[in-house]
Amino acid sequence: MSIHFFICPVRTGECARDASIRRYTTISDLMINEQIRDKEVRVIGVNGEQLGVMSSREAQALADEAELDLVKVAPTAQPPVCRIVDYGKYKYEQLRKEKENKKKQHQVEIKEIRLSPNIDTNDLNTKVGAARKFLTKGDKVKVTLRFRGREMAHMNTTKHVLDDFAEALSDVAVIDKPAKVEGRSMSLFLTAKK
Repeated sequence: MSIHFFICPVRTGECARDASIRRYTTISDLMINEQIRDKEVRVIGVNGEQLGVMSSREAQALADEAELDLVKVAPTAQPPVCRIVDYGKYKYEQLRKEKENKKKQHQVEIKEIRLSPNIDTNDLNTKVGAARKFLTKGDKVKVTLRFRGREMAHMNTTKHVLDDFAEALSDVAVIDKPAKVEGRSMSLFLTAKK
């Protein structure tokens, strides 16, 4: 069953006396039982069988007869689709399905590796190892070559650092976006091979 809150614009004592002032809001994302006010609905039975199109009152009577709830599962369909189920069990199944779908999803993150133009080969190999680890996990890698001071004058001659980095990872990665100058840095994107 859904939870109802009664909201009264005046004091509670007056609200209890005058029912015309009272209005309520339902905290539920699905419409159930008496909340369904459509003229006609398509009804699905307890075992998943199609019961056909009927008025919402007839559908509610069928649900009451089975001692279950009438739940609107497809409100945008024409006519809306309602199902005769145990609402608590149905809600639990929906939450479980959502959790399973979230577990299966993997968000690709962009990991950044920063280099300098005069990086030593051993330091470069360490950074290549870190990038290899990120790529095997399925993440993208942004390799950034940062320039400081007078290094800005030699931007074109130090592009080989990025090329060497990409070449060292050519067995597990491909270049997603080629090297591009952005302000005081030059960056390159790598993606794992499929």
